Amino acid sequence: MTENAPRWLSPGERQAWLALFAVSSLLPATLDADLFRRARITLFDYHVLAMLSEAENRSLPMSELAARSNASLSRLSHVVKKLEQRGWMSRTPSPSDARVTTAALTDEGMAALAQLAPDHVESVRQAVFDGLSDKDVADLERVGKKILARLDPCNGILGPDQAP
Repeated sequence: MTENAPRWLSPGERQAWLALFAVSSLLPATLDADLFRRARITLFDYHVLAMLSEAENRSLPMSELAARSNASLSRLSHVVKKLEQRGWMSRTPSPSDARVTTAALTDEGMAALAQLAPDHVESVRQAVFDGLSDKDVADLERVGKKILARLDPCNGILGPDQAP
């Protein structure tokens, strides 16, 4: 075998890859459709709102919100602008460093998220978790974190005590 020979997937790896690819394509589209029908927002919009809802004072520097939502600053800025126009978010200069922009979830945004959350969680449960055992869920978390650590080692989902 030469050094530059391709490392083809084994039959088992190919089946796992095809399953992962299908899930990564179909799941966001399924959840997007539900959120868009109910509130004219995307899954990514919802995720940004959710990340802010979990933050202290419901606000984060834009760079940290980008990291927590796995987005570029330009993509995040576009979404925040759209959510600002709905009155769900605001942006202000940081009180401690005017070079930093802070994004905040407004009371109206929090109310919208609280209204959307139960049905969204039910959609996630139906699409993903209802068909899994507790062991499957633990395996999904373990494998997902391993893949995520290779794709984005600095991702905020993985704390120092949670590295795979």
